[in-house]
Amino acid sequence: MGFLSILSFAHALIRERLRPGELAIDATVGNGVDTLFLCETVGPKGTVYGFDVQPQALESASLRLAARGHGRVGAGGSNAVGAGSGCTKVHLLLRSHAELLRAVPEEEHGTAGAVMFNLGYLPGADRAVVTAPASTLPALAAALTLLRRGGVATIALYTGHEGGAAEAEAVAAWAAMLPQSQYRVLQYQFLNQKNAPPYLIAIEKV
Repeated sequence: MGFLSILSFAHALIRERLRPGELAIDATVGNGVDTLFLCETVGPKGTVYGFDVQPQALESASLRLAARGHGRVGAGGSNAVGAGSGCTKVHLLLRSHAELLRAVPEEEHGTAGAVMFNLGYLPGADRAVVTAPASTLPALAAALTLLRRGGVATIALYTGHEGGAAEAEAVAAWAAMLPQSQYRVLQYQFLNQKNAPPYLIAIEKV
């Protein structure tokens, strides 16, 4: 069997740590692949928050969730997308990931089993709309506050688009400075692939 892709490796790390009934966060919803994975991992008693700044992303994710029988419940007033019921509480928010701490209720801080980031741009959408260090680094710091002990944050980094390499370098430098007594940080990367392959950073809160 070949090595896992970075997305499959991120899912494997989370699957080992995220428990049924817990809180999980998709900080960059995109087309909803990670949102669906988190929903199905936390199960019928769990809660998932998903963040994106593009309505197209939230609509795509909503369709993906609905196709698998997951309802969605709005949160955050006019920033919420969709309403309904389903086997998992899913809050899809038209908000930046930099707003994680303001959007997730304070009583849920420190309870998340997993936070996922998939940086870059939305496939099939305007490539000028990309994540950037100015919002990504505060979002990552917020994610660590939201995690419980033993929880994990995964960050998929894409370097092939304009600004992607600089963002990846900023994230890697930030992660490398996290105190070893509080976090375990790893990097998963293919070294001999061409065309700026993506790579993964994962952070476990200890």
